[in-house]
Amino acid sequence: MHRGNKPYHRPGVLPGSAHKTLCRLGAALLSGVNAFSRFALHSGRPFFSLDEAALLAKSRKLTGLDDFGDHSFREPLGILLRSFEADADLNLVGRICAHSEVLRMLCNRLRMVEDRRRHPGILDEPIRRPLFITGLPRSGTTFLHALLAQDPRCRAPQIWEVMHPSPPPERGSYDSDPRIVHTERQLKWLDVLMPEFEKFHLIHARYPQECIAITDHSFMSYVFETMYQVSSYRAWHDGQDKLPAYAFHRQFLQHLQWRCPGTHWVLKAPSHLMALEALLHVYPDADIVQTHRDPLKVLPSCASLTRVLRAPFTNRLHREGIASEVTLRWEGSARLALELRRRNQAMGERFFDVRYLDLRRDPMGVVRGIYRHFNRELTDGAEAAMQRFVTENPKDKHGVHRYTLEEFGLDRETEWRRFRFYTEQYGIDPEP
Repeated sequence: MHRGNKPYHRPGVLPGSAHKTLCRLGAALLSGVNAFSRFALHSGRPFFSLDEAALLAKSRKLTGLDDFGDHSFREPLGILLRSFEADADLNLVGRICAHSEVLRMLCNRLRMVEDRRRHPGILDEPIRRPLFITGLPRSGTTFLHALLAQDPRCRAPQIWEVMHPSPPPERGSYDSDPRIVHTERQLKWLDVLMPEFEKFHLIHARYPQECIAITDHSFMSYVFETMYQVSSYRAWHDGQDKLPAYAFHRQFLQHLQWRCPGTHWVLKAPSHLMALEALLHVYPDADIVQTHRDPLKVLPSCASLTRVLRAPFTNRLHREGIASEVTLRWEGSARLALELRRRNQAMGERFFDVRYLDLRRDPMGVVRGIYRHFNRELTDGAEAAMQRFVTENPKDKHGVHRYTLEEFGLDRETEWRRFRFYTEQYGIDPEP
């Protein structure tokens, strides 16, 4: 099942100034819609319910199904929905998006349970030696994920099949499945909602998707706190055992590979740092690549991305609050991962560390190091496909992402001291 590099071209996107003008017009329209909703519709509550019972009933009606499978998702769903109402201060666009996304996930759960009822062999699918990429956000995880996914023998979950996993994809129609076109139409709304997003993160229906878009179906996922200001959900989620989320993650991979397998999965999410123990419990033979970068570059970049992601959905957005959230989140995550590795030094060979600057300077050297460390075969075809990807996707291809610590109220010396345990452990030098 050759995927190569062609799927990452984005057809149908307007060139240059015309595209920017359309995005500006769309942003102005959204601003007007939200202003009207605050005046007349009370943020859309009468029309887009976030009531748990109503959403469950609507998903059953839309699918004609009623079995959600394991009911462990009910408690996190209820807490998330209450946090949307209590914490997020959703505008009309935010309420519409939260309503439609929760409904999509519930419908996906219903359909996937029905798929497994009809085809019980899905749950017998073995997941062998998956390769997980994790690390601080903005440290090259997305680029490395897309690069390793060029290996035509592997499987990386693509955005279209994660958004619409039922029925399970088939090898013969994998490159022409009608869900690809449908998903690409949906993704074009990102150009309107978040015209800056492309500078941060390449996205297309055929592009590799990260794992938070799989675990969100269990409603135990860091995707929600990334997109919305859901502080009470975040506080609850931080204290939970993540095993149910990773158990569902495994079922999701079994579903996608049933009729469309590969030699191994290539997966990615910075948030795996917070749950390595659960990940390794569910995937005891996993190989893990951990990327590292100067935290003084990571923090403002991550804060800036969070601002861009949340801005369309809320009536209020506080930069310094975002910065505090980001700093505490990723300091804690780096400590969790470091402590797990120190406690389990016998697992050292299961990890491979990649410095961001090395990845930018010599991406194929990093790839060869990964394959060599984990004793995997790097074929000539895979290496050639990866080299094409590197050539065709230079840094800042879609524009320069500009940010500073100071614009988010972060102090350089304070943050460097905060992360000294991390920079000293992994030999991370300050970036220019």
